Amino acid sequence: MASLSIPGVEDPDETGLSAPVCRTVTPDGDVLLLVPGDSAAARAAAHAQDDDLTAVMEITDVAPVSVPHRIRGRAWVAGWLTPVRNGRRAEAAMLLAERHPVGELLGLGEALQPDPAPGLAGRTAWMMLRLEVGEGAVDDLWGADSFEPDDFAAAVPDPLVAHEAELLQHLHAAHSDQVRGLCALLGDRAQLCGLRDRAVPVGLDRFGLRVRFVRGSGGRPPETRGTDAEQRSFDARFDFPEPVRDVAELRRAMHQLFEAAGD
Repeated sequence: MASLSIPGVEDPDETGLSAPVCRTVTPDGDVLLLVPGDSAAARAAAHAQDDDLTAVMEITDVAPVSVPHRIRGRAWVAGWLTPVRNGRRAEAAMLLAERHPVGELLGLGEALQPDPAPGLAGRTAWMMLRLEVGEGAVDDLWGADSFEPDDFAAAVPDPLVAHEAELLQHLHAAHSDQVRGLCALLGDRAQLCGLRDRAVPVGLDRFGLRVRFVRGSGGRPPETRGTDAEQRSFDARFDFPEPVRDVAELRRAMHQLFEAAGD
């Protein structure tokens, strides 16, 4: 989930400013956003001077499986917001469409129309905006840190990012016993697994799998259910022997983990 805020700009409908329809990152490290043309963000960008409108985008990362404390992390990207104008719009639209295949259904065609005449800003159905990154920060399961624009531009997506939600849901639905069995790999911490009722896969990337061992309330006296003690959980990270590059290598790595836990 992503939200966009602009200091000094209010969104009376609490819709357009808070929820870009889709987004992506250019090779130069700018963030492209598709927003409704009548949103507060589009109106503010259309009337601002270039590089004069500061904005902050907040991204909330939510685990795709049901688990206590479902938010895995947040990131903030701050910079300068401008409309994507004239000849640059075709290139921006291609990037959005490539990474969001339903893009044309979300209004990329309208976003490619000529710039509206002065005084008509906000009357187009959609507008593409560019956020030039000035600074950013991440606070997630791995820790908290800030990053510079050059680091942001140089970063590459994890090869599993497009499949992570589906893969985690599959592991949870079809391999829950095997996932729970991974606690055998935790050494001294393995005894804690027996106090937990569920093992939920909450994160997956090229380096490994993160599992949350959750203590629930099933079978316990009603007066103890829902207490902090009953809901305690802990995360464990299971690293792959080496980073995986695609789903095929992921399958082999998961089999290796499951086999190691069963030995």
